[in-house]
Amino acid sequence: MSGKLAAVLAALLVGCALSLVNAQYQARHLFIELERAQSKARQLDIEWAQLQLDQSTLGKHARIEEIAHGDLGMTQLTPARTQYLTEGEE
Repeated sequence: MSGKLAAVLAALLVGCALSLVNAQYQARHLFIELERAQSKARQLDIEWAQLQLDQSTLGKHARIEEIAHGDLGMTQLTPARTQYLTEGEE
């Protein structure tokens, strides 16, 4: 009887040890995934901040006017250059 009890206890001990090893492996795997996700989140935060800075820089009124004048050849609209169209009678 004592030998059977020892064998059962030994099997339970081996099962618990394997379960512990499996749990540690899964914990390590999840920790690595967490680190990767946190690193990706930091990269996305940096990219988001850069995009916000770019948007604020590119959307400034002075820059838009500079491009309109220089690249597109546009000028300010004045009342003298305004043409009004009226519906003609036939």
